[in-house]
Amino acid sequence: MLKNDKWIIEQARLGMIAPFEASLVRQVDDRPVISYGLSSYGCDLRLAPTDFRVFRHIPGTVVNPKRFNPDNLERIQLQTDEDGSFFIIPANSYALGVSLERLRIPPNITVICIGKSTMARCGIIANITPAEASWEGYLTLEFSNASSADCRIYANEGVLQLLFLEGEPCQTTYAERFGKYQDQPQSVTLAKV
Repeated sequence: MLKNDKWIIEQARLGMIAPFEASLVRQVDDRPVISYGLSSYGCDLRLAPTDFRVFRHIPGTVVNPKRFNPDNLERIQLQTDEDGSFFIIPANSYALGVSLERLRIPPNITVICIGKSTMARCGIIANITPAEASWEGYLTLEFSNASSADCRIYANEGVLQLLFLEGEPCQTTYAERFGKYQDQPQSVTLAKV
């Protein structure tokens, strides 16, 4: 069952999402922002300003998930102007960031992270990714710039939505099987095998 705003508020008070915005925020200090916070059946997460990396081509190399080379990622500088703080994702590129919010998923819930339509309409596609039962940490976020133009992605503003799905209790949670991405810090976590 897809969980609603009342349930999300209750669970956030118990520490499921921190920090938590109990309303949908569209403006901060008289400046419009890409919405974040609570919606009817989900919660929009923000991009942290702390760590953002873009894949770069190193001639003669192939990205290998079993032997991931961190040199394939270039740290991108946070920029700021009157519209807010942002990173640039180059045209036709792939980037990794991290959520501003820390999650602690209940044992009978799996979360699906989906992209926001505002971002998709600019060519930025958020990878659909799960946060399984009893997963905890800061999400590493994956973005693809499918457009032929460089695009901004704003820190401290909404970048994806979480949908909370309740199921029958599972036999073994992500935490109980010592999932390799458990307790991620607020920095980009590289591919692990």
